[in-house]
Amino acid sequence: MLLTDKTAIVYGAGGSIGGAVARAFAAEGARVHLVGRTRETLEAVAADIKDAEVAVVDALDEAAVEEHLAGVGDVDISFNLVTRGDVQGAPLTDMPVDDFMRPVLDGVRASFITARGAARRMAERGSGVILTLNSGSAHGSPMMGGTGPADAAIDTLVRNLALECGPRGVRAVGLWAAGVPETFTVEKLSAVNPAIDEAAVQGIVDNLAGMRMTRRNPTLAEVAATAVFLASDQAGGITGTFVNVTGGMVVR
Repeated sequence: MLLTDKTAIVYGAGGSIGGAVARAFAAEGARVHLVGRTRETLEAVAADIKDAEVAVVDALDEAAVEEHLAGVGDVDISFNLVTRGDVQGAPLTDMPVDDFMRPVLDGVRASFITARGAARRMAERGSGVILTLNSGSAHGSPMMGGTGPADAAIDTLVRNLALECGPRGVRAVGLWAAGVPETFTVEKLSAVNPAIDEAAVQGIVDNLAGMRMTRRNPTLAEVAATAVFLASDQAGGITGTFVNVTGGMVVR
């Protein structure tokens, strides 16, 4: 198995993608720590994973993240999948400042705190992988609010972390995964765009598929499998970049 004897922390493990990644890590032999802000969703994922550890931790809280890391000990894989509070569906000219800034401030803060804490410990041991995920919207996506700027900042953080920590054996790599239909529900999408209904969800799914070179959307299993590969020693030469798992969507 690709991740045998590795210890992985998945931040945001109670979400759809976080849960899928955590299960895939465990299936490949990793010892998985499920971290998030809601115990119920974390426990639901833990029910599918033998010996999973569950911790309620706010990734925006530096002290809480550091305390949890100290309890875990050696970490081989750290993956940040924490939600950022993105608000979409309105022109920038109509968007409140707080709605625009929230994904930028919260996304970068959580990514930095979790990556820094893990990277410090990995560098001492001479090995480890920092993973992150965003939508690949950094190069221009209208009606997406602060999503593009947040993605751009996190893209740069990953690349700079790879440059600084690479000589000490730590890789930093990301995934672009825009639009995974299995994660789409009216409830989830309306939290980002209040105008969403069932017809709009199907329209989004169809529109995304039409934008992709493969004319199909990626699955949760494909995203999780890509994360497993990037976290494994078989991807030892991959760092400082983002892998496009958007189903062939062109990310400029």
